[in-house]
Order: sequence, then structure tokens, then C-alpha cells
Amino acid sequence: MADYRELTRIRLEDPAAVSRAACSRRKHPGITAGRQNFIVAADHPARGALAVGANPAAMADRGDLLDRLQTALADPDVDGVLASPDILDDLLLLGALDGKLVFGSMNRGGLAGLVNEIDDRFTAHTARALQRLGADGGKMLTRICFQDPDTPKALEACAQAIDALAEEQLIAMVEPFISVRNGDRSISNDLRPDAVIKSMAIASGLGSTSAYSWLKIPVVAEMERVVAATTLPIVLLGGDPDGDQHETFARWQKALALPGVQGLTVGRSLLYPPDDDVAAAVATAAALLQKETGR
Repeated sequence: MADYRELTRIRLEDPAAVSRAACSRRKHPGITAGRQNFIVAADHPARGALAVGANPAAMADRGDLLDRLQTALADPDVDGVLASPDILDDLLLLGALDGKLVFGSMNRGGLAGLVNEIDDRFTAHTARALQRLGADGGKMLTRICFQDPDTPKALEACAQAIDALAEEQLIAMVEPFISVRNGDRSISNDLRPDAVIKSMAIASGLGSTSAYSWLKIPVVAEMERVVAATTLPIVLLGGDPDGDQHETFARWQKALALPGVQGLTVGRSLLYPPDDDVAAAVATAAALLQKETGR
């Protein structure tokens, strides 16, 4: 693992270095139809969600996480990152985001296990801050729980964030779920196709414009029908590693072949693969994406 003590020194003595690094970095050449994009996600720790599979503290070591992220971002087929402000600032200081797409994670207040988890407040990036950083967009988790009175408030906050991003001409990457409260008060997401389609329909109508909106959705059964539910660009999420990795890649490949799917936004599945070979997992996933324009 690399020694990241220099990051702490810079943060202590020269905090303005973050904004300088953001201003001086080389930007991504741009998003085009037919060339699918590969975004690595690293915003789970900001919700207190440190577990990967059976390891409850897999993402707790920041140095280890930064090592894994830099390995992933070093692959030329990885287009960018989705991260919370702390991780994004680290990556900017490390110079790891040259030529990459940058998405900031916006609502991190719905902490994992919190009694009012659905009240997922916007405690991280703002649209204005993302514009100043030269980011490409912001992402919001949008959980719709019909059993929870905080759902309308959460939807209103997401709508306001979509509008704020649109004012800055930044992408709003909306990640919707129909969520349910279990008997132990925990929250789980309904991944049946009809539930995913319903969540997409609700999320697509948030905000006064959908011009800059994308949807970030899970790979589920009947993906042809799911993808047909929207004209918004879609990116596929990976979720927590579960089951055989080869089967996961096969499901991703099938879904990536569908119209309107713009790429992958995947984190834990690739940063913490079963064999711990991050570079190999990232390269395998990258090979699934279509890179030719004019698709």
C-alpha cells in the first residue's frame, strides 16, 4: 500500500491545492452515443456503508481504497469516477483524474441503518461545487418507500438537485429504487422488474426538466422490458458482490447490448473482487463495453 501521509500534510498546510488540482486537470474528451462509458463508484463509505460481501469493514482502510481506485483508474478503458467529496479530493490531489469523467455523490445523509434512512439528505456535493470543480455531473440515490412518510421529502430534494444541476448544465445521475422496510426496520430494495420500472417512471419525472437526467439502474430480470421504460440514458450499477463473478459479467454483457445503455457505474464488485485482483476484474469489465461510435 502506498504512503498517503503527504495528502494529510497538503490538507493541513495547503487546502487550496484541491481547487488548483481541479482547475489544472485535463478533462475527458466528452460523452458520445455509441461509445459506452465505464465509471468506477466509490461513494459508499460516506453513508457508513463499509461492508463488501462478508467483510463488514472492507472499505474502512482509506489507503487501501485509494490503492484500488488508482489501479482501476490507471486502466485506459476506465472513463472516470463517482465519489464523495473526501475521496474525490484525494484523487484530485493524487493527479489520478486527468482525462477522466468526474461525478460527485450528492445525498449521503441517509446513513445505512439510520432510523430515518429514507430521509436521505443532501450533505455532500452541491451542483455549484461540482461546477467549480469542473465535474461532469452529480449522482443521487433516490429510494421510494411507500411505507415511509419521509419519501415525499426525499423526492422533493432530488427534484431540486436535478434542477440545480441542469442550471449548471451538469448531468443528474439518478439512482432510483422502490425500497421496503423489513420486520427488523432495515431497508431492502425491490429488484423485481416491475418495481424497477416503476422507480424509473417516478425518477424520470423529477425536476422541471429531464434534459440532463440519466438513470442508474440495477441489472435485473427482463432487462429488455426494463430498458424500454425510458428514453433517458442508462448506466448499469454493479451492487454488492454476490454469487459467481463470471455470471455477473455475463449479465452485464447482455444488458450492455440493449439500446439506450450508456455504460457501467460499478464500485465494490470490481474494487474488491473475490480473488483481490482489481486490475484483472476491471479489464474484464472494460472488455464488455462497446467503444465504437455510430452504434
